[in-house]
Amino acid sequence: MPSSGVAKTHQSCPICKHKKCLTVFSNGTAWCHSHNVEGDKPFRYNEELINHKPEYTTPPIPTGDNSKYVFGSITDRNISEETARKYGVKLLYDQQGNIIEHMYPYYSENTLTASKIRTVATKNFRWTGTQGEVGLFGENLFKSGGKYLMIVEGELDALSAHQLTGNKWPVVSIPSGANSAVKSVKESLEFVEGFEFVVICFDKDKSGKEASKQLARIIKPGKAKIMNLPNGFKDANDMLKANAHKQFLQSFWDAKVYTPSGVINISELRKKFHNREYKESIPYPWEGLNKKLLGMRQSEMVVLTGGTGLGKSSVTRELEHHLIMNTTDNVGVIALEEDWRRTVDGILSIEANARLYIDQEREKFSTEELDRLFNTLYDGANKDRVWVHAHFGTNSIEEIFSKLRYMIIGCDCRWVVIDHLHMLVSAVHERDERRAIDDIMTRLRSIVEETGAGIILVSHLRRVDGNKGHENGIEVNLSHLRGSNSIGQLSDCVISLERDQQSDDPDEANTTRVRVLKSRYTGNVGLATSLLYDQDTGRLSEVPLHEYEFNNDGNELSI
Repeated sequence: MPSSGVAKTHQSCPICKHKKCLTVFSNGTAWCHSHNVEGDKPFRYNEELINHKPEYTTPPIPTGDNSKYVFGSITDRNISEETARKYGVKLLYDQQGNIIEHMYPYYSENTLTASKIRTVATKNFRWTGTQGEVGLFGENLFKSGGKYLMIVEGELDALSAHQLTGNKWPVVSIPSGANSAVKSVKESLEFVEGFEFVVICFDKDKSGKEASKQLARIIKPGKAKIMNLPNGFKDANDMLKANAHKQFLQSFWDAKVYTPSGVINISELRKKFHNREYKESIPYPWEGLNKKLLGMRQSEMVVLTGGTGLGKSSVTRELEHHLIMNTTDNVGVIALEEDWRRTVDGILSIEANARLYIDQEREKFSTEELDRLFNTLYDGANKDRVWVHAHFGTNSIEEIFSKLRYMIIGCDCRWVVIDHLHMLVSAVHERDERRAIDDIMTRLRSIVEETGAGIILVSHLRRVDGNKGHENGIEVNLSHLRGSNSIGQLSDCVISLERDQQSDDPDEANTTRVRVLKSRYTGNVGLATSLLYDQDTGRLSEVPLHEYEFNNDGNELSI
């Protein structure tokens, strides 16, 4: 036995199960005497494996028509009855005692919803129950929030990997093969990302390797690790059948955090220059903004700002409706100062050309007319495209960011409108507003870079010195942004709204000037257009810029 420090305890080995054969040393390693055979190298355990005790829940046992299936060991796969029982896997035997079918139960919120039946002779699968509602195989067994979760490609591999790790670490499987890995994990993303690390152990073939990378990309950066199985082994069950416990554990501990390649050979630069992804622009509803910004793009963060009561919500409603009706992308809305019904009615009002959020206006429409409007926006071709944050009471900042990432990754929203930044700040419960905004903007920027989604963020302005404030239509600049310079620094585009609410001229009081304060994409700033608010319909119509005179910087001189 090599010198490994001071011996602390003698206990059972988690692999060979022999009693008192494992000596645990003060340096966190251990020596299994039963594994110390001639020609074998000392087998050192990681202390986490020795001491870890996973938290299990106990699922209901399948009954009814499945009662002909019984628990047992899957002998040809070296899977013990103990492991099979833990996962609720039952077997069907013929009269000669041969296993002819495996039954893998799938649960939804601890309720059995479906079973996957594997025929041994043909290796074919069939489903019973409601397959569309299933989560990850084994998800019901483990509480989210632990240190390690392993995701494998099949049910047999889940049983095998769990047994290979001494039944220490949570292991789940995707239900339908490597090609569906991303879709399956998206639906259980909140559970998966509750663990500190997610170890992906897919088959050692081309499809398994590619699926591993695709899956790692949707998991929060720094969490995903990809296992590389030793040569000669295709999957976890191959290693279990070969009793390759040590090699499997070594591959588990050697798994590295996935990082996308960020270094390229300079000889590839020309090819990447010509073949780079084209950033498709979605036109704004107003031509003046398109001339300045050349539309809006995914993977960018646009900040919309203005004084209180200057029409930020009206503009966002127009943008939300525009994205729904003029793209095929999924759209998410996180409005933190209003009920989700008000959000739905607000977008619907744009389609109706009427302020449906006002009861008296809504009553002018029949049930049939409202259904037609609803179907146009939220059903038919637009079914499952619009996602709204239905919040109740106060949300923590972590809950809001979790829902934002779920909208983007789980619901595939390519555009998300957040109204507004300073409600996020209030959720932090931090006295230092500037520091809180810095943190929030950094996190939002990271999400944009990670996911490639477009975010439209509403932000407030600080009060300015002097007698004339934003309610009087003063010109806005970047220094007026409330709280932190990071709002302007980390955004791709900043658009401000200006309007003299106190004007005696009703047209002037209802006309909002739209000014571009920053455009990373085009560099074009200055007054872009003006929008006239119709009090009867709640709609905004563009006022041609030729009605104004400008200086060389694009700033308004007179009307």
